[in-house]
Amino acid sequence: MNGMADWSKEIITLGTPYALRVIGVLVLIVVAWIVAGWTKRAINRTLTRAEFDLTLTRFFGNMSRWVVLLLAILAALGVFGVETTSFAAVIAAGGLAIGLAFQGTLSNFAAGIMLLIFRPFSVGNVVNVAGHTGSIFEIGLFTTAMDTPDNRRIILPNSAIFGSTIENISYHDTRRVDVSIGTDYSADIDRTRTRLKETAEAIEKRLDDKEVAIVLTGLGASSIDWSVRVWVNAADYWAVKDALTRDLKVALDGAGIGIPFPQMDLHLDQPVS
Repeated sequence: MNGMADWSKEIITLGTPYALRVIGVLVLIVVAWIVAGWTKRAINRTLTRAEFDLTLTRFFGNMSRWVVLLLAILAALGVFGVETTSFAAVIAAGGLAIGLAFQGTLSNFAAGIMLLIFRPFSVGNVVNVAGHTGSIFEIGLFTTAMDTPDNRRIILPNSAIFGSTIENISYHDTRRVDVSIGTDYSADIDRTRTRLKETAEAIEKRLDDKEVAIVLTGLGASSIDWSVRVWVNAADYWAVKDALTRDLKVALDGAGIGIPFPQMDLHLDQPVS
């Protein structure tokens, strides 16, 4: 009996610390599970209220949950004396190898996230980027799709977009129409300016709250160069540009003001036999 009692006491003495560790680990895992779920819900709720992209919202929510659980598992292994430093080093080495293997893909992914966060353009905007101009159809995690004016679908990697200059043509509701035109040197400058201004002010769909600008841009080799500028709603840009170009030509013809073409005068020092 004494031997049995001593053996029981020894088991209790040796097992108590491990039992306490097991209980502590179980409590840690339960708490981590609760915190992970709360973190996921909090991130999803915050990003949803901010009208963030649904795909990225779910991705960040799930990622935060697994990060919390992974930290809890590493802490639990440390409680039982498992060396977590080497384990973390293995994970880091594996992550590095995966990162190098998918370097291009990860750069596109990171660029896609940045595009979705900073929103330099949205679906439906007309942009000029990476040498292409078109209307944005879809912004994905790795690529962005756009449709060109002649209805071609262009797929661009996000890294090429985020790393280049982005011109969002349809960002503003209004645009300025510029029409360049040249007149004869024999034409009176003040009379020409008046005629150009009258024509521009009479153009339809022009914004009346913005003044017409008639700018003398230079004295060219064959013509006096002008720039006629009016403001319009962005949706009317091409229609107004076409109408303004036509009306300017008709107005100058009616006023007897010529629009010269490049020409060269050839002078000979000796008569040609």
